Amino acid sequence: MTRPRFLCVGTHHKTGTVWLRRTFHKYATANGIPVVRVNGKTPVTALPDRGPALVVNWSSDIPQAILDLPDTRAVHMIRDPRDVLISGARYHLTAKHGNEKWLARPRDQWGGLNYQEKINALTNPLDQMRFEMHHKHKATLREMLRWPYGHPHVADLRYEDMINDTDTALFRQMMTHLDVEGFDVDGVTKSYWDQSLFGGQKDDRKGLVAGHVKSGKAAQWTRKLPLEIAVEYHAAFGDDLIRLGYAEDGAWVDDCRPAAQIYAEAAS
Repeated sequence: MTRPRFLCVGTHHKTGTVWLRRTFHKYATANGIPVVRVNGKTPVTALPDRGPALVVNWSSDIPQAILDLPDTRAVHMIRDPRDVLISGARYHLTAKHGNEKWLARPRDQWGGLNYQEKINALTNPLDQMRFEMHHKHKATLREMLRWPYGHPHVADLRYEDMINDTDTALFRQMMTHLDVEGFDVDGVTKSYWDQSLFGGQKDDRKGLVAGHVKSGKAAQWTRKLPLEIAVEYHAAFGDDLIRLGYAEDGAWVDDCRPAAQIYAEAAS
């Protein structure tokens, strides 16, 4: 049986994008495999006629027609939206525009301010998190919900599982199962290790990775999501959290602490 030729990789904002992008881009570049950037309107004819290709979209906007190809296998990773919210609100205060050009685009609805200027204009951390929640975070959550979960060609991953995959067993098993032409399991797994916070990046948190990642740990929301925001989040997006499998009901809100306690602890 002919092996599939196309490896699609999709993530979402603050769900391990830098990690997987560096993992697969570096491997593809080192092995002469073309990288094809797609979006929802990209035709199947944009893919190479022969040989392997890495097909990517970092908002997971990959056309269904491409996913459906017999030659396609895909990796898709999501993360607990509550941790995405915390990470995004922090990151967008200081992120460099070269990495996130959309942050610098002036918006009429904010009197000409761009996203970064607007969130920084909110001096209360709770208001900053509310702003993030109802803007970029909401859009990211909608992307996660649009993904065709359960597709037979796709390995759906959770960041929480992969950040604890310190022996790379899960990743290796996934790549072995996908068995895409040109993507040597040992080689890609080494790249995955080299780019991980528990591997090659553990003692070298500089540059791009440091700018994107402060902690990388799972379930940060239990320590860092203020109760005031948790209550509002459940009201606005509680059903979405359940649909994604990160909650069974709203009982998780009770695990959060008041903002005053969290911020006092952080300042001590």
